[in-house]
Amino acid sequence: MAQKKGKFFQHPKAIVDGQARIGDGTRIWAFTNIQAGAVIGKHCNVCDGCFVEKGALIGNHVTLKNGVAVFAGVTLEDDVFVGANAAFINDRYPRSHRKDPWVLEPTVVKKGATIGSNATILCGVTIGQYAVVGAGSVVTKEVPPFALVVGHPAEFKGYVCNCGKKLDATFRCVCGLRYTLDSKGLKPDA
Repeated sequence: MAQKKGKFFQHPKAIVDGQARIGDGTRIWAFTNIQAGAVIGKHCNVCDGCFVEKGALIGNHVTLKNGVAVFAGVTLEDDVFVGANAAFINDRYPRSHRKDPWVLEPTVVKKGATIGSNATILCGVTIGQYAVVGAGSVVTKEVPPFALVVGHPAEFKGYVCNCGKKLDATFRCVCGLRYTLDSKGLKPDA
């Protein structure tokens, strides 16, 4: 039977270090490991088999599906969705035995973005707000806000709405929202 610890839910088969900061209403499921120094916001859903390392920052209302590892230097802002087995990389030149100093390259996933299952996000990039990274894609460079990127390496395939659906050629969504594209990027109409 699952148990409640503090103001967040912790499955009895999850490991949550007492020095991790977990927000109210967050649910942490079986076989998940949250290290000391990890920060997870309010009302998140951290599914089975996830790992959150010291130095990872996770905002409010974030969903991590099964098997996601969030390492030091990775920031997931509010309302981010990360599909099963997506991978975040925080070392551009990994070696098991280093002679040179390790350099952490921060990665930021902005508010409302979606990362598809089995996607790989290389370090040092920013994924813009409400962007969508397709399942199995490999992100090697910045992703603009509202952009849809897919492939290996991930390539721009159009724009998406706040609701996640692809926009048509006039930057309208089936949900009724409209957008304007200018030199600063895509923005929702007022």
